[in-house]
Amino acid sequence: MAHIPARGLKFHVQQLGSENTGPTVVFVHGLVMDNLSSFYYTLAAPLARNGIRTILFDLRGHGLSARSETGYTPQESALDLIAILDELGVEEPVYLLGNSYGGIVAMHAALKAAERVAGVVLVEAACAGESGEEWVEDIVNTLSVAALGLEFDRTGEQLIKLGQRKVAKLANNADALLNKTSLIDDLVSGALLSESDLSQIQCPVLGVFGAESELVGAAKDLDRLVPNCATHVIPGLGHTVLREATGELIERVLAWLERA
Repeated sequence: MAHIPARGLKFHVQQLGSENTGPTVVFVHGLVMDNLSSFYYTLAAPLARNGIRTILFDLRGHGLSARSETGYTPQESALDLIAILDELGVEEPVYLLGNSYGGIVAMHAALKAAERVAGVVLVEAACAGESGEEWVEDIVNTLSVAALGLEFDRTGEQLIKLGQRKVAKLANNADALLNKTSLIDDLVSGALLSESDLSQIQCPVLGVFGAESELVGAAKDLDRLVPNCATHVIPGLGHTVLREATGELIERVLAWLERA
């Protein structure tokens, strides 16, 4: 485990694989209850065994990274990502793999620092258009309700009384993130890219979605707007591609990396 200083904060960072062989893939996880561990065994370790250097980090306020009061827009998270690469001495362009909200962060990074990003893999991520707007509205409503519940029901305290200390820690961390930072307000203020932004993404992009997901419409947006894009829709899955189609996802990412 390592903590890397970047932009005035300390970020929890893990690396797998050799930096001397193959491309580098940087993983960007989803919101609130998620952290780098969702990638560790699902994708990062298998890719590392295939000669790929993998870098995983906890977004600010998540996992073991420091929690600031502000700075939770995906634009700021994209700057965090680039700063972490600078601190690690990674100068060559990297591939970004973002799951859910992490995909929005990855695409902002590809727009803000095009020379640092060789390609982007989006797993169940809507970055613009109607599908993105609906997702942001839904997630803001969900997190707002969760924030109220955590604050007024004292969920963490109740869980501790029940002896559920690990779950209580997760609840307390979520409470602090939702009720003591600007995260929800930052999502409301403009998390998405515009359609014009997507059309400016020049690096290769791979989008993978579940056919039953509310975000599947984002595949059409990517095909329509991103110049160098391939999409794949997996039948029978919702917003669970990372967890339930891990093997297929690994195969598609490896094949895409070889072509890219």
